[in-house]
Amino acid sequence: MVSRQQIGMSFREAFGIRPGEVISLVGGGGKTTLMFAMAHEMEAAGEKVISTTTTRIFEPSVSESFLILESDEERMISRLFSELKNHRHLTLASHKLLDGKLKGISPETVDLLTELKVVTYIIVEADGSARKPLKAPNATEPVIPGSTSLVIPVVGIDALGCSLTEDNVFRPEIISRLTGLEPGAPVTEDTIAVLLTHNEGITKSTPANADIVPLINKIDMLPDLSAAESLANKILAKGHPRIKRVVLGQIKRREPVVKVIGD
Repeated sequence: MVSRQQIGMSFREAFGIRPGEVISLVGGGGKTTLMFAMAHEMEAAGEKVISTTTTRIFEPSVSESFLILESDEERMISRLFSELKNHRHLTLASHKLLDGKLKGISPETVDLLTELKVVTYIIVEADGSARKPLKAPNATEPVIPGSTSLVIPVVGIDALGCSLTEDNVFRPEIISRLTGLEPGAPVTEDTIAVLLTHNEGITKSTPANADIVPLINKIDMLPDLSAAESLANKILAKGHPRIKRVVLGQIKRREPVVKVIGD
């Protein structure tokens, strides 16, 4: 299996991101951190980028993003055009919820923003995971906009070997049904690979023309790359027609992309 490893590999290189992409993030914990890290890279390169969610996210700090909080779509878009004169990276949400999180925007609004072509990239957090490293979607998830051209399913390497319980994963009963793993049994490479490639798994509802590039996150928790490389190869061996590469990463580190396995 072809692999690439280099110091300072960008997100755009690792995930094969092209100008004009609408990127939807799904799966386990780390999506919000990934969203802002990717946006900062794009912003630093002089590009304009929107970060948002079709579900809920924590409110970004001032250092993470300039926030537009607006429930009316027309006013939101008007403010977007105005603020893009002063900011290259903007986060969009409709309103603040009672728990302090931000309610996102509809997938149709994301599609409209894509048609307007006011920014180079749009990054969408498209489901929640209760900060667990592994999840399965329920009947209403993920909420992926139709304009999405790249889906990044996130899995934490700390899910590997943990018992299939609510303490460790999000919606273990669905994971059990989709993968055949008994409740309480250790999560295996095959469990994760099946969950990533099953048509009712993590990447469910991916638009027909969108690419899928999984991210195995938290690689810095490992003594070496062997377990992550083995998992990546197991995922690729499933032969999903739209999964041609897997990225190994440590999103909270200064060098977030560690290695790319695949094409």
